[in-house]
Amino acid sequence: MIYLDNAATSWPKPESVYDAVSDSIRRSGNPGRSNSEKARATAADINDARAALASLFHISDPTRIVFALNATDAINLALQGMLKPGDHVITSQMEHNAVTRPLAYLEDAGVSVTKVETDPVKGVSLDGIRKAIRPETRLIAMTHGSNVTGTLNPIEEIGEICRESGIPFFVDASQTAGAIPIDVVKMNIDLLAFPGHKSILGPTGTGGLYVSEKVSPRPVRSGGTGVFSEVRLQPEQLPYYYEAGTQNTVGILGLCAAAQYILERSVNNIFIEEQRMVQRLIDGLCAIPEVAVYGPLTSPRAAAVSFNIDGMDCADVAMILETYYDISVRSGLQCAPDTHRMLGTFDMGGTVRVSPGLFTTEEEIDTFLNAIREITEEA
Repeated sequence: MIYLDNAATSWPKPESVYDAVSDSIRRSGNPGRSNSEKARATAADINDARAALASLFHISDPTRIVFALNATDAINLALQGMLKPGDHVITSQMEHNAVTRPLAYLEDAGVSVTKVETDPVKGVSLDGIRKAIRPETRLIAMTHGSNVTGTLNPIEEIGEICRESGIPFFVDASQTAGAIPIDVVKMNIDLLAFPGHKSILGPTGTGGLYVSEKVSPRPVRSGGTGVFSEVRLQPEQLPYYYEAGTQNTVGILGLCAAAQYILERSVNNIFIEEQRMVQRLIDGLCAIPEVAVYGPLTSPRAAAVSFNIDGMDCADVAMILETYYDISVRSGLQCAPDTHRMLGTFDMGGTVRVSPGLFTTEEEIDTFLNAIREITEEA
C-alpha cells in the first residue's frame, strides 16, 4: 500500500514509538495515584514528554504543556475556557470543524464570531483582522495550516497584531506541528493546540495545549489530580488545573518517543524535505490538463494537497486509487465545509486530498502521479 493520507494520521510511526507504547503498557504505573516505584517512574517519563514537546515549540516552562485527549479536546479547552457570553472572537474562513463547531455552540450561547475573509493561497487577510477587532474582542483563533489546501496563515504577523492590540492569540497547529517550525514566543502564541498522531508521529488519542503565562482559561473538566487532594476545586497549579483523571500514559509515552525522534531529525530538516516532496507532487498534478489543484502551488505550505479531475466525482477517484492501485487518500469535505465553500467545491462534494508524510518516497509520489494520469485517460 502507498499511504498518502498523513493529514488524517501519520503512518508508519518510528520504531521507537512502537517500542515505547509496548514497553509502557507492560510496565507503567498510575502517576500521582500510588507510591510505587512504577508510578514514580511513569511520572518522570510523562515529565520527559512535556520537556520534549516544550523543546519542539520553544517553550521555556514544560508545565505549560497540558495533555489532552487529542487536538480537538485541546481546542475545546482553549475556546470554551477563554470565551463567555458577550465576548467577541475573530477567526478565518478555512477552519476545521474542530474550531468551527465549538465556536458555533459558543455563538448560540451569546459569543459573537467574525470569520475574516481568507484567500486560498495567501491565507487570512491581515487588514480584515485589524478591521474586525472590537472593544469586546477577547480572542483571535486561527488555524496555522489548512487541512484541505495546505494554505498557511501568516501566524507571526497575526501574532504581532495580537501583541499590539492586547488580544490573546490561539493557534490550531493540527497540520503543522512537527513538520513546520513553530516558536510560540516569536509568533506571540498564547494558546497552541497540537495533535500527537499527525506530523509529530505519535499514537492516536494524544495531543495537548500550550497555555502561556498571559492567559488562564477556565477548566472544562474537573476531578482527581493525584496531588492537592485537600483542595475543594481544581488546583490552580499547572498542569493539574487542566488535567483531571487518569492520563493516557501509554499514549503519552509513545508521544514522548515521537517528539524526541522529531527533535533528533530537526523540524527544519523535516520541513525542507517535506516541502521538496510536496512540490514534486504539485508539479506533477499541475502537468495533467484535466486536474485542478486548489491552494498554493509553491512553498511554504502544509502537506495537504487537494485536487479534482474534470468530470469525475472525488469519491470515485479515491475509490479507484484504493481499489486498483492500492493508494490511500481521502475524498470529501475533510471536516472543513467553510474551506470548500471558499474554494467553490462544496456543492461538488469536496476534493481528493493527498498528503505525503515524513516517510513518503519519490517513487511513491511518481507511482501516484502515474495512476492519476491513467485515470484521466480512462475518464
